[in-house]
Amino acid sequence: MSDTEIKKIILPLQISVRTLAEKIETSPIEVIKVLMANGVMASINQNIDFDTAAVVASELGFEPELEEKIETKPEDLGEIPFWRRVIADEDEKNLVARPPVVTILGHVDHGKTSLLDALRETNVAAGEKGGITQHIGAYQIKHKGKKITFMDTPGHAAFTSMRARGAQGADIVILVVAADDGVMPQTREAANHAKAAQVPIVVALNKMDLPSANPDLAKRQLAEIGLVPDEWDGDTIIVPVSATKKQGLDDLMEAILLVADNMDIRANPKGEVLGTVVEGELDRFRGVLATLLLQNGTIKMGDTVLAGKAYGRIKAMFDYRGTRIEKAGPSTPIEIMGLNDVPHAGDLFRVVESEKKARSIVAELEISEKTAIKPTKVSLEDLFEKMQAGETQELRLIIKADVQGSLEPIVNSLEELGEEHPEVSIVILHQEIGNISENDVMLATASDAIVIGFAVEADNAAERLAEKEGVSIRLYSIIYDLLEDVEKAIKGMLKPEMVARVTGRANVLATFSVSRFKVAAGCRVIDGVIRRNGRMRVIRDAQVIYDGEIGSLKREKEDVREVREGFECGIAMRNFHDFEVGDLLECYILEKETL
Repeated sequence: MSDTEIKKIILPLQISVRTLAEKIETSPIEVIKVLMANGVMASINQNIDFDTAAVVASELGFEPELEEKIETKPEDLGEIPFWRRVIADEDEKNLVARPPVVTILGHVDHGKTSLLDALRETNVAAGEKGGITQHIGAYQIKHKGKKITFMDTPGHAAFTSMRARGAQGADIVILVVAADDGVMPQTREAANHAKAAQVPIVVALNKMDLPSANPDLAKRQLAEIGLVPDEWDGDTIIVPVSATKKQGLDDLMEAILLVADNMDIRANPKGEVLGTVVEGELDRFRGVLATLLLQNGTIKMGDTVLAGKAYGRIKAMFDYRGTRIEKAGPSTPIEIMGLNDVPHAGDLFRVVESEKKARSIVAELEISEKTAIKPTKVSLEDLFEKMQAGETQELRLIIKADVQGSLEPIVNSLEELGEEHPEVSIVILHQEIGNISENDVMLATASDAIVIGFAVEADNAAERLAEKEGVSIRLYSIIYDLLEDVEKAIKGMLKPEMVARVTGRANVLATFSVSRFKVAAGCRVIDGVIRRNGRMRVIRDAQVIYDGEIGSLKREKEDVREVREGFECGIAMRNFHDFEVGDLLECYILEKETL
């Protein structure tokens, strides 16, 4: 083939064998043959890196070029935190560089706290139960005259909790990966949480001193989750370190400062005082203690702080060493005494003119919370309407499945569906094996995503949090139904589902004859409210033996619309007469799913 006949082909950093075959218009078998001839064994659905794909393309008569990476805008995956917007509105001449705030995330036992311990040369890990981080801490260290603020958290859930409250505290994430263990489930989760929060990632490849360390394998695994090493023409800095031997720490600090230099990390020390609550606790002897991370302005002794709904005048202020201080500037972690209540991690705080003003703001906040209509998250049912209104062009998904064999075809099919419908971009933020957890819902809250489960269940805690935060959880047992629903949602053809919402439960204490419905049940309401316009399930020996309409609901011989917990009533069903003492009656109403 002559040079004029060579076709150019644009390839990404990662591509599956199947997709590569389609791009170069040949069969996957032909691609696999070329791979085998070059000593690479890969299945049809397996991803290969650009260099490997380029070899295949070249041998089959193509000139490969690396696809240019399209930068994602900060606003693409969620709202910019409030404090960042305030700083953006500050007068440019008042802004000065502030220390970068770094959060350390990673899989359990990969050495997060040991690494921080080595960096700041104190012995935090040894004093913690079982060597596992028990609380959130914030610390500041110096490297070559420049300060860096570190937040050590129990995990990505706490990090995402801040993001979900609009208070994203970190500028940079260090993802700790053990070189002997590689990428683990929590590594993937932590990386996805950092991506959803739009925070750059520096990988610390820890435990390099161990004989079992396999850095090349770890790097390949990192590339598979989208963290391609810079030495492979990617954009992720990977620094080999050993926390126990204190090796590679200077390189890690240099990497942090390098990333920070490429970011606009500034604040106004004379501007509005605001920041994020890192943690709060009630101390037996000192009262309410709050650890705060200042992000703009300068806080001083005697200032009145409003943090969420907690407020109070600062009676004492300490730096991360426990030393009393009089004031603190941007990116400084401090501990204060004087609040009337314990604030929540992730709450925003600010300085107000007086406690009277703080009380007034809290009162207004409570009134607005009672009267406000809770904003709804994106659901499949309303996706089309939001697209038509120009509110969204992305469908962000978190996928959980029972086995890897189910997860891969679901993800591949959804990606193909996205290619068929370019009007909406399908973004899979996280994919994992196992039941839907509270952590999945927290990530969905932080990034306005929908949680989809295949052949799995949602934990009770996850269901409660989803209901509270308005997160949509959809469960499927057939892949075709899942894909069909997503496609219908994109086309605006998906009808709202009717869901059963339980309003109350009652125990049958006695039965008696009535003229109209033959038999009625004398009951005590043990939970919630029994409603006359609801439907009723009759449950016996943990089995539903009847499900139908309520015929009559009486309280002291009077017809009533509802009976609340703790009261007795008489219940008759339209087409069921075989009540037994001990039956459980479950009242529910059907309503359109509002997720």
